[in-house]
Amino acid sequence: MITRRRSTLPIQNPNPKSQSKIRNLKSKMEDLYRDNLLDHYENPRHHGTIEHADISHEESNPLCGDKIRIDVKLSDDGTRIDEIAFSGDGCIISQAAASMLLEDVAGKSLADVQQLERQDVLDMVGVPLTAARVKCALLGLKVLKAGVYQYLVDHLH
Repeated sequence: MITRRRSTLPIQNPNPKSQSKIRNLKSKMEDLYRDNLLDHYENPRHHGTIEHADISHEESNPLCGDKIRIDVKLSDDGTRIDEIAFSGDGCIISQAAASMLLEDVAGKSLADVQQLERQDVLDMVGVPLTAARVKCALLGLKVLKAGVYQYLVDHLH
């Protein structure tokens, strides 16, 4: 029978200066993400509506009152996003996350949209969120995916 020896190397505490540098770097990264959130809220990308959209879907978050509508104009073959816009009212998180999401999906295929997950949007937001704020951040994704799924059900029967 073979037995393995456990390592007897002592566990070293990280250098306090290193810990301080890591905290400072983390703080600076969160500041950058906050600045990005504020920029997307004050200067939203793809904000507005699209006449004669192929997909239009709207939902709200009853807990906080955030509301988002997303309009999508598809390519001629109906597989790719040619034009996308959102409108609505809500908190900084919901509106900025919708702006970031639409900036990311513009030009992508519906299959790509179907593959998006909540963590993708939370990574775009980039700052820690409370459970209530996570719902705000994910409202745009929920609206977009629901609209895409409804479109596919209606056009692939």
